[in-house]
Amino acid sequence: WSLATGRTHFDHRAVILGTDHADMMAGLAALADGHDTPTVIRGVRAGSDGRAVFVFPGQGSQWAGMALDLLDTTPIFREHIEACERALAPHTDWRLTDTLRGLPGAPSMDRVDVVQPVLFAVMVSLARLWQAHGIEPSAVIGHSQGEIAAAHIAGALTLEEAARIAALRSQAITRITGKGGMGHVALPQDQVSDRLSAWPGL
Repeated sequence: WSLATGRTHFDHRAVILGTDHADMMAGLAALADGHDTPTVIRGVRAGSDGRAVFVFPGQGSQWAGMALDLLDTTPIFREHIEACERALAPHTDWRLTDTLRGLPGAPSMDRVDVVQPVLFAVMVSLARLWQAHGIEPSAVIGHSQGEIAAAHIAGALTLEEAARIAALRSQAITRITGKGGMGHVALPQDQVSDRLSAWPGL
């Protein structure tokens, strides 16, 4: 914590491993002489240009009780969760905070039309928390509802637009569940198209 938040971020750093004074002195001598040794770990600070990338995941990153500590202890995070709840409200028949808290009668995150908007809201609120602490992304990337969160954080969508897309997209997925399949083929597009030509309409 101290190295990450309260100390100068030197370009070159070293850690000396030892169990007593003699070990530490030998490690310091090796470091000063530029000798490689298993008890001296040296490295160069990465990311010295200060750039950060926010990566927003798809479904599967959720767990019961996620975000509750931040919701209860971090006003900035709670403010953005509440904003997401208001933006989602016209498109859902459930409340975001009720689902996060697992309140009686709240829908389960086992439902795709619930978990995807919930994850969208948590990702957006986490990103806004990072930004409030001065961490601004140079780039954003996402998958599934993470793409929608990334587009919002990048400024391409308003919160209301992004919430609508996240909610309606997840509902559309629910309606088509069981009517098709998804696959990954490690071939170029032209080869896949040739193979699929045996089934017109695909």
